[in-house]
Amino acid sequence: MDQGKGQDFDQAFVDKAAAMLLDAYATGDPIRPLTESAPELSIDAAYAIQLAQVDAWRAQGAIIKGHKVGLTSAAMQRQLGVDQPDFGHLTDSMFFEDSTRINAGRFLQPRIEPEVAFVLGRPLSGPGVTAADAAAAVDFVLPALEIIDSRIADWKITLADTIADNASSGGVVLGTRPVRLGDVDLALGGCLLYRNGGLEQTGAGGAVLGSPLNALVWLANVLGERGVTLEAGHVVLPGSITAAIPVNPGDTITASFAGIGSVSIGFAEANS
Repeated sequence: MDQGKGQDFDQAFVDKAAAMLLDAYATGDPIRPLTESAPELSIDAAYAIQLAQVDAWRAQGAIIKGHKVGLTSAAMQRQLGVDQPDFGHLTDSMFFEDSTRINAGRFLQPRIEPEVAFVLGRPLSGPGVTAADAAAAVDFVLPALEIIDSRIADWKITLADTIADNASSGGVVLGTRPVRLGDVDLALGGCLLYRNGGLEQTGAGGAVLGSPLNALVWLANVLGERGVTLEAGHVVLPGSITAAIPVNPGDTITASFAGIGSVSIGFAEANS
């Protein structure tokens, strides 16, 4: 992973940036990009800002339920103007049930991505993880929708901005039909993404680093370099199969995956 070549920032800067992002969650008011005032913000400093927020959530009782890999497809990299993947943390409060309606007001600038979620049956720790290692650690896969969101105004983000903002995480909707990894072709499997019954995007799993499994390998090895193990039972979102689509109150989003099934979520008005 590119560790960044920018200025090294002290802990005071990390704490200030994390506090600004945490305040954006609380107030619903996005902040200006961190890289406007700190253009040399390094990748390591950005992850330190992310982890400071994770520590704050844990102190309030949050439980880490998995990780997400972002920016794995060429479509998403083009859409957000970045050139490499990143990762973020998934907490228990981010998970929503399939086919429910959630309050749109809990998000600032939500967009939806269709993904194939991995559920691990045993721990996975890098470095040195291979595709075979990753496949052996997967218990099953599920159809999923990731709600991405940005605490950065107007989604004007660099790679460092989105990393600092927990990889633009918002929420996760998991389907209810577990499928064994050997029963589906993740690379060739297609996906149809619908909004209110109309087809919005199409894609195939190969858009995610050639296969979503490669994103799991990448994550395990990058986290391993940082002394973190992916735990049994954790969910890993490997990245979007299509470009993200914005959502508005009243929208219902459905993704249908070949061989895996479908998953849906509705967005209610903020005051409903």
